[in-house]
Amino acid sequence: MARLFNILAVATSLVVGINAYAPSFVPRSNNVVAPMPKSVRSLVQNPSVRNHENNPRSSIQMMPIGVPKVAYRVPGSQSADWVDIYNRLYRERIIFLGSEIDDELANQVIGVMLYLDSEDSDKPIYLYINSPGGSVISGLAIYDCMQHIESEVITINLGLAASMASFILAAGSKGKRLALPSSRVMIHQPMGGARGQAEDIKVEARQIMRIRDNLVKMYSMMTGQTTDQIVKDLDRDNYLSAQEAVEYGLIDRVLVSDDEDTQMSG
Repeated sequence: MARLFNILAVATSLVVGINAYAPSFVPRSNNVVAPMPKSVRSLVQNPSVRNHENNPRSSIQMMPIGVPKVAYRVPGSQSADWVDIYNRLYRERIIFLGSEIDDELANQVIGVMLYLDSEDSDKPIYLYINSPGGSVISGLAIYDCMQHIESEVITINLGLAASMASFILAAGSKGKRLALPSSRVMIHQPMGGARGQAEDIKVEARQIMRIRDNLVKMYSMMTGQTTDQIVKDLDRDNYLSAQEAVEYGLIDRVLVSDDEDTQMSG
């Protein structure tokens, strides 16, 4: 009788193990997605099976796969939640400009800057830039917001700050426009294209030239270069190393790492 009970116990454990198995993929048959097995579906939907109260590790939540996330506990909360790493950095007043500049990205950056400024205008905002540039109008919107808020904006270039991104880099607070040693800056004149009737093309051309003249004046104010020199340098794609960007006036210092700490040198 005891042997029979042992056999039944082994068989029961095997059945439970099979029912508790949830594959990491959805099985396919003739390139058609098969439905999830009923036993597996009931396991997923049953919280009492997913959360084993006697298991001390059941309270540990693993980091979701996909967008990098970090554990963060809201002050006053008893447990920590996984939050987007960039949202976590926003709480430390760090903003990343890390893709092509368009209306959506500009609105997001502007919204965060306005919120951080309203929260505490005495603390600086750190804007890290690694962008190929993008829309001039969207970039000017970010620039106007940087000038509008009371918080100083410290710009740091890592990777590449090209086109409109180089303009935003140079628009940081004077003396606090920084770059990492291997970063690069690229400046050039605005580009555009127009289609349609001849008069409409003429209007677009006048607008592009007007924007170009405004950018030349602002580059001149931010760098200390003459407008004639800026016009000459913007004529074609002009790449500068971090040290060359310091000499040109686009940034103020290059961040250099020592063995002991990080110092700013320029």
